Amino acid sequence: MNLAHAADIALASASPPGGAGGGPMGMLVQLAPMIAIFAIFYFLMIRPQQRQKADRQRMLEALKKGDRVITSSGLHGTVTGLNEHTVQLRVADQVKLEFDRSAVARILVGEGQGGKDA
Repeated sequence: MNLAHAADIALASASPPGGAGGGPMGMLVQLAPMIAIFAIFYFLMIRPQQRQKADRQRMLEALKKGDRVITSSGLHGTVTGLNEHTVQLRVADQVKLEFDRSAVARILVGEGQGGKDA
């Protein structure tokens, strides 16, 4: 087999110009798995995270004096003061601490239950 014959075989086995020859439909078939992966990623990761972020923002905006809360560090306390960026918690008699609002992890429901979630 000579060099010219090898070149002819290589050119004959190459794909036709313009890709697979299927036109726009062939490109869509190639992109379909990528679109499916993005859709799965969106519905399993991005959308639930956006919903969780919105729920947390609503919870922080709904804070009011007298709410029993738990901070992200695990400290239990009662809200005694609020401003735009901070929250003041009473954690014991005569002990008040000031935290960022974002440090509040959750609001406890049912004050008369000894600090347990309802």
